[in-house]
Amino acid sequence: MKVRTGVAKSGDLDIVYEDFGNEGDPPVVLIMGLGAQLLLWRKGFCEKLVDQGLRVIRFDNRDVGLSSKLPGAHSGAALAPRMARSLIGVKSPAAYTLEDMADDTAALLDHLGLDRAHIVGGSMGGMIAQVFAARHAARTRSLGVIFSSNNRALLPPPGPRQLLALLQKPADTSPESVIANSIRVSRIIGSPGYPAPEDRVRADALESYERSYHPAGVGRQFAAILGSGSLRPYNRATTAPTVVIHGKADKLMRPSGGRAIARAIPGARLVLFDGMGHELPEPLWDDIVGELKTNFSA
Repeated sequence: MKVRTGVAKSGDLDIVYEDFGNEGDPPVVLIMGLGAQLLLWRKGFCEKLVDQGLRVIRFDNRDVGLSSKLPGAHSGAALAPRMARSLIGVKSPAAYTLEDMADDTAALLDHLGLDRAHIVGGSMGGMIAQVFAARHAARTRSLGVIFSSNNRALLPPPGPRQLLALLQKPADTSPESVIANSIRVSRIIGSPGYPAPEDRVRADALESYERSYHPAGVGRQFAAILGSGSLRPYNRATTAPTVVIHGKADKLMRPSGGRAIARAIPGARLVLFDGMGHELPEPLWDDIVGELKTNFSA
């Protein structure tokens, strides 16, 4: 399948994207999560959406992949107090916020000449999608939020083992250490009901490393989450048809996060999958695409 590639401008930033399918078909914009390149929207998953008669656009958020990096942009505040404030729904200083990242998505639509699109986000990308759906309501045909949270006060925190896995650095910056660390993280936060083959996990980690390795961006993106506070005001202002998809086995972003979103957005539909962790396991692609397609049709 032919893939169009390009660079959109969001202010001074370059936002690198890939564009699948017929340009005349209804567009779906996929927003990925913390430190994750567009690669985590696997090509096969994107092709399943294209097979449903959709145009699919995936992109690298600022500070990750091939999009612009923001070296030196740091709040300077200690992590532990910022995390504690986040648990009670309070904002912390940050170089940029989820609102800024939602506006990057709007700039991408501008670049592509798209007035409206279906917006789908995973994890932090699901948070960005929630902000976008309220901040750019007229441009949101529907909203899909996968394994995410609205950061409402007093939600159960991430599992310590899963959070530590995400934040812990590899032993060194050699390709072997970085790839081994990526494999370790994928096993800890992945889907116990759908364990991925070792060779595929390794191949995915290698592809990600060879395309871009920029760990500093992860800290700044995490600061954006902590700097944005509770997203419930955005949820209450959301009018687009919404589906919230979550794995029952997700210990990084617990199912309570998905339930909180579904309760806060008027008319939202909640779909929970047994055995699914903090990823899109290939055996569930057809089911997930089916739930998204139902929401697109709404």
